[in-house]
Amino acid sequence: MQPNNEAAETGLCTMKAHDADRHARNLTHWRQEYDQISCGHFYGRLDELELSHVQVFKEHTSQALRQQCSVWPNGLWLGIPAVQGKESSRINGLLMDTNDIFCRPGGYDFELVTPVEFDIFGIVIDQQALNRTAEIQGIKLWEAAEHQCPRLAVPAKTLQRVRLLLDQTLNAKELSVSPELQQEAIILALMELLHEKTPNVRAVPSFRHRQFVVNRVKQYINEYNDAPITMSDLCRLTNVSRRTLQYSFESIVGVSPMQFLRMTRLNRVRRSLSAGSGTAIADIAAYWGFWHGGQFAKDYKKLFGEAPSETQGKALRGR
Repeated sequence: MQPNNEAAETGLCTMKAHDADRHARNLTHWRQEYDQISCGHFYGRLDELELSHVQVFKEHTSQALRQQCSVWPNGLWLGIPAVQGKESSRINGLLMDTNDIFCRPGGYDFELVTPVEFDIFGIVIDQQALNRTAEIQGIKLWEAAEHQCPRLAVPAKTLQRVRLLLDQTLNAKELSVSPELQQEAIILALMELLHEKTPNVRAVPSFRHRQFVVNRVKQYINEYNDAPITMSDLCRLTNVSRRTLQYSFESIVGVSPMQFLRMTRLNRVRRSLSAGSGTAIADIAAYWGFWHGGQFAKDYKKLFGEAPSETQGKALRGR
């Protein structure tokens, strides 16, 4: 993918993609993997600005996703949904409230589940730069334990001011202020968010157990990529009832356990096809547990909006 030349004068970069995992790789310095979990063609857009100590971006994704993410080392990420009150997303299985923002430091892997037509602003700052500014301003940002809380509640008016600043920064047609002043304004806005935040520690009483159940199934899928799996198998694996298994997945991931299994494996097939190795589609499908060719092709096209042969053909032509 190439940056948008029209944005070059401002240091902005715009990247577009029609594959969720390719889109995930467009965000500079992050380590990410995206699984598409809603059906249809994917479209993603990323508007990104890099400054000396700060990365700012706005991300649009057209389909619901399960995202495995890690912020660049020594960075601190705040994620701000662009539209207040839109259908809620999840971080590490925890539902976001209306005025919540995401917060994760570098070096911590985390999982996001986002809805269709989702837009989010992101700010990543070098933590040493943030700490220096906080010391100068005489502001105590947080206790170390708060790094463990991925949801921060922030007053609605503060969120709106920060959204407006980020929107103006990422939509600038020309550079009206110096990069240093841009960075200073963004850091001060970020500090305002952190100064006014309240960690959101609310969770259903059974959250930890439900999370354990989901993680056990994920581990099994990773270990046995081609094994046929039924609901009964998963119940025995996790030692819970069908109802508990269903509730666990719906509350943590937002889909049923069998949907999760099928979508996870279909996304892995797509990654293999997109690698452009030329391996036979039937062999790749079988490796990930799809033994019935007709049903596999139908499920694949329903999820991604194209046949497996189209995905592989585009990858081979692009080599």
